[in-house]
Amino acid sequence: MLVALVLAPGCMSDDDDGDAQPRVDDGAEQRTERSGPPDRPGPDRPPRTDRLEPSRCPPELSNCRTASGRIIYVERVDPDGDGDAHFVLVSDDDITAPGLSVIDVKKSLRPDPLPGRGDRISAAGPVYRGSYGQRQIEAIVLHVARAR
Repeated sequence: MLVALVLAPGCMSDDDDGDAQPRVDDGAEQRTERSGPPDRPGPDRPPRTDRLEPSRCPPELSNCRTASGRIIYVERVDPDGDGDAHFVLVSDDDITAPGLSVIDVKKSLRPDPLPGRGDRISAAGPVYRGSYGQRQIEAIVLHVARAR
């Protein structure tokens, strides 16, 4: 049962009309140079971003939580077809289970390109039950730090 919870974190809500405006930060202003061979950004390899900005809940939003951590699973294509993405994080925030947090990112907030395994994300938003009964954050704020 836990395997299904972690590997298929579908969402329950199709609501994309929240009062809070989504924000995304892909770390564009925080890119840093590293020593060694030059990083060659391209469509499959975005520039490395070392710093992960913490996400914060808007003060007016109730039921809002934050989580951050390293991505261990990405669901790039959502089975229900609404265009959102799901991320499973190793996280001390324990939103979904001890050591795990699932983040549901609606289509309008999806970073392009999507972060992958090993990248880190920070998200804030209300916590709802997903289609498998898991607790997950439905992100309204998202920050990304690329590992590659």
